[in-house]
Amino acid sequence: MLLTRRLLSWVPAALLAGLALALPDGTLRAAEPQGAAASEHPLVTRAALDVLEHGGNAVDAAIAATLMAGVVSPSSSGLGGGGFALVSKPGSPEPTLLDFRETAPLGLDASALERRPLPANERGHLVGTPGEARGLDELSRRFGKRKWSELTAIAERRARLGYPVGQHLGRTLASRFAADLRSDAGLSALFFPGGRASVAGAVIKNPKLAATLRRLGAEGPRAIYEGKIAAELVSTARSAGSALSAEDLLGYAVEERKPLHVSWAGYELYTMPAPSAGGLLLAETLGMWSREELARLGYQSGAYQHALAETFRSALLDRFRNVGDPKFVPVNEQSLLAPARLAERRKALSLDRTHSLPTLAQTEHGTHHLVVADRDGMVVSLTTTVNRVFGSKLLAPDSGIVLNDQLDDFTAERDVRALGLPANPNAPRAGARPVSSMTPTIVFRDGQPVLALGGSGGMAISTNVTQLLLGRLVFDKPLSALVEAPRFYVPTQGPNTILLEDGAPPALTADLVYRGERVGKAWSVATAVQLLARSSTGWESAADPRKFGAAGTTR
Repeated sequence: MLLTRRLLSWVPAALLAGLALALPDGTLRAAEPQGAAASEHPLVTRAALDVLEHGGNAVDAAIAATLMAGVVSPSSSGLGGGGFALVSKPGSPEPTLLDFRETAPLGLDASALERRPLPANERGHLVGTPGEARGLDELSRRFGKRKWSELTAIAERRARLGYPVGQHLGRTLASRFAADLRSDAGLSALFFPGGRASVAGAVIKNPKLAATLRRLGAEGPRAIYEGKIAAELVSTARSAGSALSAEDLLGYAVEERKPLHVSWAGYELYTMPAPSAGGLLLAETLGMWSREELARLGYQSGAYQHALAETFRSALLDRFRNVGDPKFVPVNEQSLLAPARLAERRKALSLDRTHSLPTLAQTEHGTHHLVVADRDGMVVSLTTTVNRVFGSKLLAPDSGIVLNDQLDDFTAERDVRALGLPANPNAPRAGARPVSSMTPTIVFRDGQPVLALGGSGGMAISTNVTQLLLGRLVFDKPLSALVEAPRFYVPTQGPNTILLEDGAPPALTADLVYRGERVGKAWSVATAVQLLARSSTGWESAADPRKFGAAGTTR
């Protein structure tokens, strides 16, 4: 097994060793390259690779990794959240897409969301019915090889024995969010012992979450959606104003959706449809530019970044004007992607003129993305989230589950008015899934998966994924160069039209200003993209250093 040593340097060896799955005879097995994984945390990637090395397939590995992420990366994901999973199974004509995103409670008070930002005692209004446990169980039943209890045991062991605080979590605990996190007694006791934030390398044990994972392994998702744990989730959410009920938990269902499909430059791409708008942005970008046109502009040139930024702004407007939960709002993505429409849209773009987005209050944060491939050719691209940092910042005291604040992704009426829309496609509705930016994507060539990627970082997910995908498909950049290169962002707030990360050369800033961009500095690094790519020698993997991720392959 190869795992980035630099990113593992802070992890105690004893804790890493405790993750390995035991073979029947207790020995390690030498093997040819058989798989790869990348995630936002070394222990999450290690869990996935261990499962691959000991008989599991890519779905088994993704399940174990997702549960591990909820333990060691709880600011971004966990059983109190939800997500999307795109699974490519050998021999299938297209990937399977499972939507286990959170839903609004049946008793939702939509008027409360118009008062955002909400005070701490009303954060429960943002809690959606969690879908992660049901989603992972559905993946296991449909595609998995290993026993469910074996996969849950990996994360259970880590929660029980303890894990070192990662660099991203340590940075989060020391950030401006610290005061809000301390306001919850459970989060304060777990991550601020003695009143001080746990720092990177400090070991945290979470026996309550371990007990929940043990029950989940023995009983399946009913352990979360029925009985004592379900009652506690309801009472915790309701203590802060939520309308979440036992009926909501019992009635939660995973949705299978048809992936959004795009043919481009000899590749077949499959990505997220509504209720995510991430795939729409990616597809609109490909529909407006040919591979040859982008190549002529030059990788990371001012003209290239400006052209993409203009395209992204155009797609974001389409998102706010058209995308909602398809159960409640018809979303005709094929109409939005019609070549004639995109050609007209393209005519409005210029390499020396910038269009501004309306100032919108809506933002997104958080999430954890992972990608896994096995030796038989199965590939998984999975994004899981509790939305903002530690979600609603409500920890169920006995089960150790952090509740999401996913309903914050519904669009406020004030933003709809800013766009001059007659109706709000992403309005808060009972039972609805709010629109997301998550963009799990798998790319095929000649019928075989050649690239899998996805990201975290709220509304930056789709623009980041698109930038790295084009860097690979147009310019054939190495994966390591893609994740390390400075990126740009298209803000929906503030005076700037484009934000550049540290490391962007001054000449690039000057070129963008010449083209009419108002250039600012990207302040947040809570965003990451993970990638796998198939080469002539097998799978390659790369993890984004922005959140201290790790990538590896099995040997």
